[in-house]
Amino acid sequence: MRVALFLTCVNDTLYPDTGRAVVSLLTRLGVEVDFPMAQTCCGQAHYNTGYRHEAEPLARHFSDVFGGYEAIVTPSGSCGAMVRELYPRMGERARAEGRGDTLAATLAPVVPKTYELTEFLVDVLGVTDVGAYYPRTVTYHPTCHGLRGLGLGERPRRLLQAVRGLELVELPGADECCGFGGTFAVKNADVSAAMGADKVRNAESTGADVLCAADNSCLMHIGGTMTRLRSGLRPVHIAEILASTEEEPAV
Repeated sequence: MRVALFLTCVNDTLYPDTGRAVVSLLTRLGVEVDFPMAQTCCGQAHYNTGYRHEAEPLARHFSDVFGGYEAIVTPSGSCGAMVRELYPRMGERARAEGRGDTLAATLAPVVPKTYELTEFLVDVLGVTDVGAYYPRTVTYHPTCHGLRGLGLGERPRRLLQAVRGLELVELPGADECCGFGGTFAVKNADVSAAMGADKVRNAESTGADVLCAADNSCLMHIGGTMTRLRSGLRPVHIAEILASTEEEPAV
């Protein structure tokens, strides 16, 4: 199977190791992974801040770049939700404004074949044991877009439970937002910081070494809060855990 890796802006700029982990993991599972160099932002930041029309060229470009692949895999629930949930909405709004069906027709091919990493592993490849080894105590934070937008449900947990050496412990208040929310963290800084602190304290109460999530934008916020609170926890993307093996362990 030949898939495209949609790395996303945040990962490309700040967390390239997550992209490398995705490639390593999928290659190990027999998947051919391409990285289209023309990929850019999916338009999520623009759309969520109210610049819907400005997001449309980015969405069209996304479809042009990724349309020819069997599947598009992203290690980001929020960007995956942008394509799956909001691209169709953009097409509907353009139609309602009297601009025809062109945008909807352009975006339609990429919507059903865009997958967040864990749902691609479980739903498309049909695997939960990916051969990973990660001897740590881990607690899992289900991010809002993955939990409520994509409905990832138990997929990430099933993958983590199959990792050899990993002890998975429950996170109190797991379904509560960490407080990031993109520009929410800027516009409502005090509320965002308080929510982040609650999330970190809940994670610390588990006794885990690592807090894991499937979206680095949330882990960036949580990790910054950990640093300010001088927490001993580490934020780690699930891709890096699943890519870790005894022969090539994660750092």
